[in-house]
Amino acid sequence: MRLRWSSTSPFTRKVLVTAIETGLRDHMEIVPADPFAPDTDLPADNPLGRIPALVLDGGETLYDSPVICEYLDSLHDGVKLYPPAGGARWTALRRQALADGLCDASVLRRLETKRPEELQSASWIERQITVMGRALDTLEEEADTFGDLVTIGEIAVACAASYVDLRFPDDNWRSTRPALADWYDRFSQRKSMTETELG
Repeated sequence: MRLRWSSTSPFTRKVLVTAIETGLRDHMEIVPADPFAPDTDLPADNPLGRIPALVLDGGETLYDSPVICEYLDSLHDGVKLYPPAGGARWTALRRQALADGLCDASVLRRLETKRPEELQSASWIERQITVMGRALDTLEEEADTFGDLVTIGEIAVACAASYVDLRFPDDNWRSTRPALADWYDRFSQRKSMTETELG
């Protein structure tokens, strides 16, 4: 398998963390991709021109991160990161969606702040900051219920929090969200997290 990857993408990090947690990292070749480069060949693997994209050994390509992560989870015989049924499954999927939404808002904010200052929309930036704050506040309310078993929900949350740290350290999200901060500090010590740091 070949993973189209960027070292600063929280979505590709989620895939790599999943690959490590499922024991599949050694079966995956990492191929860097810059979605914003004019000459990128990424659309050959993903017509949307986005990462991550996973090229399977038979040539089929999977995208985006929720699809790739669930595919990887289907390939191993250990405890599943995607609970098979019931409330635990929907909780894990909802948390993944919330964390991915936090990443989306963070990326949109980041891209807007990279535009020339006279072209930036202050209201658009503020909208993304508001979305990020609501997502983090919701995760703070739920942090005490994160279980001992690792699911795709916790993986996605950790990758999203690390991306906020990378791009917006001055936000200091931990200062008002102690439960989430304590959980993240513990989770980030996992081998899958220490081997996939953003940057």
